[in-house]
Amino acid sequence: MSDVGQAPVRDQWGTKLGFILAAMGSAIGLGNIWRYPYVVYENGGGAFLIPYFVALATAGLPILLLEYSIGHRYRHGAPGSFHLISEKWEWLGWWMAAISFVIATYYVVILAWVLSYIYYSVGEQWGDDTAGFFIAEYLGTSGDGDPASFWTVGSPQWKVVLGLVLCWAIVYYILFRGVKRGIELASKFMMPTLIVLLIIIVIRAVTLEGASDGLNVLFTPDFGALADWQVWQSAYGQVFFSLSIAFSIMIAYSSYLPRRTDLSNTGLIVGLSNAGFEFLAAIGVFAALGFLALTTGSEVTEVAGTGGVGLAFIVFPQIISSLPALNSFFGVVFFVTLFFAGITSMVSILECVIAAVREKFDLGRTAAVNWICGIAGVISLLYVTEGGLFYLDTVDHFVNAYGLVVAGLAEVLLVAWIARELTAQRDHLNEISYIRMGPWWTASMKVITPALLTFVIIASLWDEFQENYSGYPTSGLLFVGGGGVLLTLLFAITLALNSRVPHQLDMVKE
Repeated sequence: MSDVGQAPVRDQWGTKLGFILAAMGSAIGLGNIWRYPYVVYENGGGAFLIPYFVALATAGLPILLLEYSIGHRYRHGAPGSFHLISEKWEWLGWWMAAISFVIATYYVVILAWVLSYIYYSVGEQWGDDTAGFFIAEYLGTSGDGDPASFWTVGSPQWKVVLGLVLCWAIVYYILFRGVKRGIELASKFMMPTLIVLLIIIVIRAVTLEGASDGLNVLFTPDFGALADWQVWQSAYGQVFFSLSIAFSIMIAYSSYLPRRTDLSNTGLIVGLSNAGFEFLAAIGVFAALGFLALTTGSEVTEVAGTGGVGLAFIVFPQIISSLPALNSFFGVVFFVTLFFAGITSMVSILECVIAAVREKFDLGRTAAVNWICGIAGVISLLYVTEGGLFYLDTVDHFVNAYGLVVAGLAEVLLVAWIARELTAQRDHLNEISYIRMGPWWTASMKVITPALLTFVIIASLWDEFQENYSGYPTSGLLFVGGGGVLLTLLFAITLALNSRVPHQLDMVKE
């Protein structure tokens, strides 16, 4: 068998279903609900499905399967696995882990918002001005969200801090209990519940008056958009981010699998399930927006605005308040759905960091969870200050646009061209999988994916220099955004160069 020598006993999934649900929980996050519908809407409507599935076939699934193979073959997290591929490239695994750690520090804050809004849904406590309630009253954002107030840090907002503490308690408990008794059990409960709740939301949305208008806006194809390179860029970006690629999550998760596991079949199930969830969420979101447009006497394009935070915490509360009946019930259902989608992703983001730290420093789970959650918890307090929304938005933009994409490109180049391990990884997949990887997978890894990721990076940099992101000051973008990405890279290189090689990696490849 094409495995590396015997690794020490490590955590393991109890069942294949448990792994699939956990992997789905990692892939299906907040972005599936509040980002994907707008990406479709802004990039050709129904015609966007063409570049989306091309991107899924040529980049998303191939890289996902590559990470499955790396983790399963080497039985380690990302730093240990890349060390075994090439000792000089351990830094890449640490960079992925560092990026995931940074994402966790602000992702948990968004979860705190969601948790608070479960409570605010009861009685529609946000009132008539949902934007004012969220930006000024709840977040207490400097200058009521004016980018000119970027550097006004201010004090912590205790309404947010309370939800943050509760979220950290839930995340800590799941991680403390381990892979089988914590992550797997939570996924087995949350993922089926999440799907049921989303179906409830979609059924209610499509039965609302005006729903068809919203769906027409979403899915009416504009095939002329396929000639726009930015549409293809958006497709690859959406697939890349939604599958948790380059987070090092899937490398860690697959390392917990038994030796004999059908990796290809499992990867296809996770990838296609993620796509199906996104599609279902898009139907529910735009059906609801069609209803909101009808009740306010506006066009769907007017109420649509933009996706992301504004959709979840400003637009959807308006929709909930406008429902003819059971407003509080559907408000709670919507935000519980968001919370379950987010908490499973949050746990996976930190688990890959915990796996890397445990293997490198021979730490027990309790010690690793204490250190990682403790440090991340302290840093997360920055995002609950008056300027927290600015810093969260900036870090998220730079980490996703440059950290993850560059790390993913480096990963593909390492395996396909530098270490020339692509054939070995393909053989490992084919040896234990029913669905075999053939020329399309090899071509994607060696040519298509590197070329397209390079294009996405260059295009993102070009856009960056055209105008400041969200109108934020240049100093803020350079220090908070660019500086944050650079620090993760420096940290990764320093750790890889100066920390000892643990006994777990003292093994010889066959």
